[in-house]
Amino acid sequence: MKMVAPWTRFYSNSCCLCCHVRTGTILLGVWYLILNAVVLLILLSALADPDQYHFSSSELGGDFEFMDDANMCIAIAISVLMILICAMATYGAYKQHAAWIIPFFCYQIFDFALNTLVAVTILVYPNSIQEYIRQLPPDFPYKDDIMSVNPTCLVLIILLFISIILAFKGYLISCVWNCYRYINGRNSSDVLVYVTSNDTTVLLPPYDDATVNSATKEPPPPYVSA
Repeated sequence: MKMVAPWTRFYSNSCCLCCHVRTGTILLGVWYLILNAVVLLILLSALADPDQYHFSSSELGGDFEFMDDANMCIAIAISVLMILICAMATYGAYKQHAAWIIPFFCYQIFDFALNTLVAVTILVYPNSIQEYIRQLPPDFPYKDDIMSVNPTCLVLIILLFISIILAFKGYLISCVWNCYRYINGRNSSDVLVYVTSNDTTVLLPPYDDATVNSATKEPPPPYVSA
């Protein structure tokens, strides 16, 4: 006979590199935390020294500013929020608090949806890629080489690249979701253990509990594997 916990029946507890889903979620949260911290540092340095991100007309063919103060403040606020969400996911996976993982999971779904919309836009409007490339600055690296590529091949290459990204993001979403389900199942107060055979599934109490609860009666016979 095989003893199976209910929450392990419909999903896997392992992820990439044979890590447990908790370990994978912690590593993913730390990675996103580092990335957003680096972005926040760049934005703060740009806000403190705007001239560092101001490009002259000789560099871009026109006077161009990386970001104005209003957009910079919005970007900083988003970065701080992302750091908070990633920290919550990391802490929730480490301390096994399933609710703390939900904001990070919602962010993953939102990011996946945006990338899917980009892929659909490229598929429906393939000429938009060429228009976007033409609007790039004249000194943009490899602009002429990209423009010389066949438009159909360019669309297929970009769609293939986006498809790989979407597949990877989908795998990370499943990892976080499995971690949430695993922690939620572990924290459940009513954990049932099923004893399964080839034909039937029977819920049996532990033998010691059955013996104690029926102390005034004749003890039950020992459980025998089918």
